[in-house]
Amino acid sequence: MVALWRQSHGLCQSSCQCSLTSDSIRKYHGTGVAMPEKHLSLIAVPTTAGTGSEVTCVSVLSDHANGKKAPIVSEGFYPAAAIIDPELTYTMPPQVTAGTGIDVLSHAIEGYWSKGHQPICDVLAMHAAELVFKYVYRAYRKPDDEEAREKMCEASLIAGLAFTLPKTTSSHACSFPLTNIYHIPHGEACGLTLDYFIRINAKGEGGERVEEFARRIGFKDAEEMADAVLELKKKMGLRCDLKDLELNDDQIAELVRISRHPNLYNNPVEITDEMLDEMYRYLAGK
Repeated sequence: MVALWRQSHGLCQSSCQCSLTSDSIRKYHGTGVAMPEKHLSLIAVPTTAGTGSEVTCVSVLSDHANGKKAPIVSEGFYPAAAIIDPELTYTMPPQVTAGTGIDVLSHAIEGYWSKGHQPICDVLAMHAAELVFKYVYRAYRKPDDEEAREKMCEASLIAGLAFTLPKTTSSHACSFPLTNIYHIPHGEACGLTLDYFIRINAKGEGGERVEEFARRIGFKDAEEMADAVLELKKKMGLRCDLKDLELNDDQIAELVRISRHPNLYNNPVEITDEMLDEMYRYLAGK
């Protein structure tokens, strides 16, 4: 038996989902080929408060040899058991706390506005987002803050439940080229465009849902929520633009092309190449 290892963000390296096959994982990585149904059971032990992998069917893998980072979705990735111990997150460096925390927020917000949204996931998304806004900066500033660490673990798990059925959307679609090409950590790459897409989705078809989400978690409107996301990124030292990369026209065009990931089509507003081009030029300071 050759094991296919699942090493998702937030899972310790000893955790795996093993498939009873001799296939290379590359057969399934971003190809659309379904994973085999038979597999060994997975026990998930998160060491970050980020992806909620312990309650999702999604695994994000990095193929360093081919410069590829992409998700695989499989029913077999749902763990048989998950052990959530906030103390395991105490040693996360502040930047990892910030990046994984903004990923939680992306999961919650994107799961809510996804075309596949549904009532139960909506409630979970609002709960998770409210926790992130309240506790992520505390966890960033004081790593041993027991309450903040516990609440961020709660937010991560709840956000995982909130997005695993509706799926993520625009920010996650754009995160893949940003990570693959420019090595921006996944959560930070998602957060980079999150406030931008909040503003876009609030003004487009279904925008009233985005406005309702913002109000129900304590903001005046979606614009204020987007400002709060931007402010969080600034306070935690996360990327707010791409100016330091000095992107040229060809590099921006490449980002636009690769951002047409399937997740982009879950977004409530149709995101055109022109919109992506405008966004990347704005982030690049052009």
